Amino acid sequence: MTQYATELSRTRRTARALAVLSLGPLAMLAGVVWAFVQPWRVTLLHPRGQGFWWLVVEPPLLVILAGIAFSAIAHGIVRDLEDVEG
Repeated sequence: MTQYATELSRTRRTARALAVLSLGPLAMLAGVVWAFVQPWRVTLLHPRGQGFWWLVVEPPLLVILAGIAFSAIAHGIVRDLEDVEG
């Protein structure tokens, strides 16, 4: 019975760990909402006369990419948090 309780406590995430894990998806959601609220900022929808960098470097897309990048490293951060806490 104690082995089950120990394993259960290891799989439960602390509020801090859940907050860190949710930052990436929240940033991606914010970028998507921003793109829908201000569609004129996404020049991919109307690329008339725009250069390559103007099309690639758009604020909503950069926010989405930042969320993806943070999601990729968030599990390592949570692992470090759990090592410090435990």
